[in-house]
Amino acid sequence: MTSHRANLHPYLNRLTSRSILTENEQQAILDLPGHAEQVRPNRDFVPLGDITDHVALIVAGIVGRFDQSNDGARQITAMHIPGDICNLHSVVQPLATSALQALSVATILRIPHFAIRAAAGRYPAVAEALWRDCTVDAAILAEWIVNVGRRDAKTRVAHLLCELATRLDAGQGADDFTFDLPVTQAQLAEATALTSVHVNRTLQSLRADGLIEWHQRLIRVPRWDALVECAEFDPAYLQTQVRPEQRIRIVRAS
Repeated sequence: MTSHRANLHPYLNRLTSRSILTENEQQAILDLPGHAEQVRPNRDFVPLGDITDHVALIVAGIVGRFDQSNDGARQITAMHIPGDICNLHSVVQPLATSALQALSVATILRIPHFAIRAAAGRYPAVAEALWRDCTVDAAILAEWIVNVGRRDAKTRVAHLLCELATRLDAGQGADDFTFDLPVTQAQLAEATALTSVHVNRTLQSLRADGLIEWHQRLIRVPRWDALVECAEFDPAYLQTQVRPEQRIRIVRAS
């Protein structure tokens, strides 16, 4: 039980970083049942068109959300990191209109829909916090649309790296830091609507400018402010820097 709750703590921290929850409401999140499962890379653990009865909380690794054209060509439309529930919307829409695939070795916690519905029904503020969490995913999706539609390749790739570094809480304000990003250049290409060759050339350009160093899955950012400027990156849409007095609770505490 201790290990199970430890898996849920990062998601509870995500919720309480933006929403005010009482002790009982927080406990309701930690008491959610779940089954942990390891997923190998490049495996769809929620296939396109599947009917799901659970959500997937990412415990470790990186998960991609994929949409697909009629000829089978795939596009990554979201990357999910530890602490994310990557298909929370499936609680109210069980039909999977996108596939979920492990981009690296990933551990997921499958949480039944009925348990989330029960917690949300018992505690309206929990429902409010879950709804608010979905709005952050929607804001990220909107920014990704701008990224692939309006930014050049160098800015596009730099922006994605800035976003992932921020969401992974890498550096914690340091100007020079290294973080672990277990994705391939081909996966970056699928997330930025570029070819693998174009991504490789773009990364070489970022290296030549002294903005990043990439060794296998480790990325070093020698000059964070310079990378942010190159990326035209404003982290406000991520809502990762919400001050305690800015956290929201609309439902009255019972």
